[in-house]
Amino acid sequence: MNNILGNVAYYSEEIIPIFELNLSSYITTDSLLANKQGKCDSVNLPPNSKTCTRFKKGDILVANIRPYLKKIWFADIDGGCSADVLVFKSKEGYLPNFLYYALLRDDFFVHSMKGSTGTKMPRGDEDHLLEFLIPDFDYAQQEKISQVLSVLDAKIALNNKINIELEAMAKLIYDYWFMQFDFPDENGNPYKSSGGKMVYNEELKRDIPEGWKVKNLMDIASFTNGLACQKYRPKDGEDSYPVIKIKEMGSDFSDSSERVSKNIPDKVIINNGDVLFSWSASLNVMIWAGGIGGLNQHIFKVTSDKYPRTFYYFEVLRYLKHFKMMAELRKTTMGHINQDHLEQSKIAIPHDCLVESLHEKLNPILSTMVSTLVENQKLTELRDWLLPMLMNGQVKILEN
Repeated sequence: MNNILGNVAYYSEEIIPIFELNLSSYITTDSLLANKQGKCDSVNLPPNSKTCTRFKKGDILVANIRPYLKKIWFADIDGGCSADVLVFKSKEGYLPNFLYYALLRDDFFVHSMKGSTGTKMPRGDEDHLLEFLIPDFDYAQQEKISQVLSVLDAKIALNNKINIELEAMAKLIYDYWFMQFDFPDENGNPYKSSGGKMVYNEELKRDIPEGWKVKNLMDIASFTNGLACQKYRPKDGEDSYPVIKIKEMGSDFSDSSERVSKNIPDKVIINNGDVLFSWSASLNVMIWAGGIGGLNQHIFKVTSDKYPRTFYYFEVLRYLKHFKMMAELRKTTMGHINQDHLEQSKIAIPHDCLVESLHEKLNPILSTMVSTLVENQKLTELRDWLLPMLMNGQVKILEN
């Protein structure tokens, strides 16, 4: 049996003052991640608003713009959200966790699109959403289903936490060696702190270790742009790759990802562990772990014949701050990073032996991060495979 969503949940109408919120507790459609990946911190608080919709721990937040992006989050904190984020609260008799998993199904987002209006930025209809069918299980069965799915989500969350800590550790070591210049000297002591010779560099306007050179990002890596993939659309029955666009960089592949023929140049085929740099509109640098795919034209594949991945990854990631600062100063999205910007960059280049020595320490950390992300992808696929079968009764949870 099924029930309609409007009988088991309602929209929050509570208000919260903006001054009570911070970047973590204020949720927008942009801070909700596509493909059911949860949320990230917001970029800023609304400057011209005094209040917004309140949500509480255990509520379900859904982006109501472009429902096909599948942006949904089960709140684990209290906070507030923008007008284009819907807050569902479960009624008595319905477990919030269960309601979240009922809405996590792809069917919910298909239902939302069927009632949406607008073409470029479709918006879900709130009344239509409340007509979505929810499995009418008793409370005990709701608990059993939620517990099974929550185990998978808990492991995914733990892996994400581990990766955050691993990246922070790797970045801390990198900064200690190549930003603070306290890499081990010939006696194993921190170079700068132990009196290692520093020389003022006019280009960088700062002291750097003696013997280091100054180059630009183009000197340490190759930036290969992706393809206009519409020119390589697969023919019927032809083997194809999913396309990595800016959206996929934030949440991996989905059923809505575009496809491209496998007959594309090798240089734009992406594998796990490759470094990607989105240079158009959204500036981001990441190590890809979503599986093999074809690269879109708004993203660089960053490689190097001379330097190891750990060096050019952290140097590009570090310099990204400069590009974003330029965008803020110009009050623009800095929509295009081109070769001129890359060639104008200035970075300090350590001795090759130091680069290799640090690579030996950091590469296992980055490789573990990639492996953990791949594991999360498999766990997510397992959860999403089980989800509809548990909800429609194809799979039942037996008593112990």
